[in-house]
Amino acid sequence: MNWTAFAVTLLLAVVGYCLRGVSRSGAVAGFVLAYALYAGAGLGAFADLVALFLLTFFATQLGRRRKIALGTAERSGGRTASQVVANVGVASLFAIGYKHFGHPALLAACAAALAEAAADTVSSECGQALSASARLFTTGARVPSGTDGGISIAGTVCGALASLGMALVAFWAGLIGYAGVLPVAGAALAGMFEDSLLGAIFERRGWLNNDAVNLLGTLSAALLACWWIR
Repeated sequence: MNWTAFAVTLLLAVVGYCLRGVSRSGAVAGFVLAYALYAGAGLGAFADLVALFLLTFFATQLGRRRKIALGTAERSGGRTASQVVANVGVASLFAIGYKHFGHPALLAACAAALAEAAADTVSSECGQALSASARLFTTGARVPSGTDGGISIAGTVCGALASLGMALVAFWAGLIGYAGVLPVAGAALAGMFEDSLLGAIFERRGWLNNDAVNLLGTLSAALLACWWIR
């Protein structure tokens, strides 16, 4: 048992719950996944996770009154266990993989998964807060802001900045080298667009729910980064 990892990740879960960033079940899931991340890939991976939490928390609060009026605001109780798993589960798996196999590409995959989760949430939340409407990713048709599969210029720019910012945090935290910054940011951006594509094709039809789409987005970003930096 890594008691430092235990104490630090427990503290993050408690803080997240007190700030209503996560529900009770989300706090439990977050603690388990954060511990796996820290134990597998070290303090740097945990620092990257904290950056994800801060980015998504503040993006969720941006324009909250407008989002409530639109009916797209995040639930007041915070993110549930399934939402936490969808956003952090892939990164934790690659962190565990790194602990067992030690390949640097697995750290890049972990960083890309976290960056994609940040980019997807930031693009969605900022798009809803700053744009009156969006364009459907598959057809370009104008749709209400917050529609599954809809993208906006404001949301896309904010998501791209979030992916780059998370890649820079990963570099600062020692998860990747300088040469890995653009591949990780690019993989996260690609995952963000895949999320929109899946949302437009499958989520709008009820074939996948939002958690499944988010999980697949983080997985695609992780696999792309792992392939890119192998």
